[in-house]
Amino acid sequence: MSAPATTVAAPVGRFRWRVCAMLLAATTINYIDRQVLGVLAPFLQDEIGWNEIEYGYIVMAFQAAYAIGLLCAGAVIDRFGTRIGYALAIGIWSLAAMGHALAASVLGFVIARFALGLGEAGNFPAAVKTVAEWFPRRERAFAVGIFNAGSNIGAILAPLIVPAVAAAWGWQAAFLCTGVLSATWLVLWLARYRPPEQQPRLSAAELAHIRSDPPESTVKVPWLQLLRHRQAWSFVAAKFITDPVWWLFLFWLGKFLASEYDLSLARIGPPIIVVYLMADVGSIAGGWLAGRFVRLGWSMNRARKGAMLVCALCVVPVVFATRVDNLWAAVGLIGLAMAGHQGWSANVLTLPSDMFPRQTVASVVGIGGFAGAVGGMAMSFFTGSQLQATGSYATVFMIAGSAYLFALLCVHLLAPRLQPATLDVPRTGT
Repeated sequence: MSAPATTVAAPVGRFRWRVCAMLLAATTINYIDRQVLGVLAPFLQDEIGWNEIEYGYIVMAFQAAYAIGLLCAGAVIDRFGTRIGYALAIGIWSLAAMGHALAASVLGFVIARFALGLGEAGNFPAAVKTVAEWFPRRERAFAVGIFNAGSNIGAILAPLIVPAVAAAWGWQAAFLCTGVLSATWLVLWLARYRPPEQQPRLSAAELAHIRSDPPESTVKVPWLQLLRHRQAWSFVAAKFITDPVWWLFLFWLGKFLASEYDLSLARIGPPIIVVYLMADVGSIAGGWLAGRFVRLGWSMNRARKGAMLVCALCVVPVVFATRVDNLWAAVGLIGLAMAGHQGWSANVLTLPSDMFPRQTVASVVGIGGFAGAVGGMAMSFFTGSQLQATGSYATVFMIAGSAYLFALLCVHLLAPRLQPATLDVPRTGT
């Protein structure tokens, strides 16, 4: 008699993580491009001659375009898909990044930053939608945490690359080099990326794993209709309240360290690198923490909000950053806050895919990103005005330290259980 047959489960495969690696690379380049100005700002300020308020206008130009772009990018990506939508976005920001080399005045930088903001707005809606297409819900926060770590890697690489390039070939060359990186990624993306169902190198077992969640609605939903749902407003509130803190550190960290601790272009790199290394750890740890809570048996609602609470508490001590006399103590407090923000973002960026079907995720992310950029504009205007009037960062750091707990309260009130939104299905004639 022959032995009974046994069924061996096919290995799931890891091709989806290669896609995540491409998203990580895109986000890294995205942040190198936008961080060039932040690294060079204290020194371009002397060469171009702008004051604190004018620098605030340059930052606001990026944020205004980013807000406009986010409002449109999500709908465009949902309409044309991630492959074409992502390509359009990175093509625009690649040209805009190189266009900074032509700027020679405040107005020139305003125009260049506006164009860059329009293109870079597509990154996160496209990346989050790609994660929703390639990962089941239980893996999404970790995948988002990985690609979102690119924002920190980019911010680490920028102070390593930019001063050296600027010293060797001039500040214009720094903007040109980052634009070339974007264009290179674009070519690879168009050559290699396909949706899961069209990817010949994806195994049947891995595709089944990716599609292991319960079936979702495939109805096309206008993005204005999404705002009828409290779940969308919970994401909008989280982004509006906390994104300005990230913008604050992204564009003013170099200026803060240079002014408070008299750092030169050669010395400003290491403190910025330490801050963003800490943020990198926070990004991955925040996504991992939510998954760990789920594995402990917590509900998705409790796990997501528990991880967000831990991250929010990490930001609170930043209120003391202006009161310490030691450079590395300040760096530690700011680094902890940015780690908290990135861990928070890994979970917040997963909220749309927790509560909305895949075909609407990019639109929801775009709407929330718009709100975050508008909040960032307000913070930039306030910060520039505050520094011009008082020269002190104390008030803006106080706002930063309290923002996340308030945002978590808003998320909980608007989405107490993180229940999926019930979207209206258009009726068809019979």
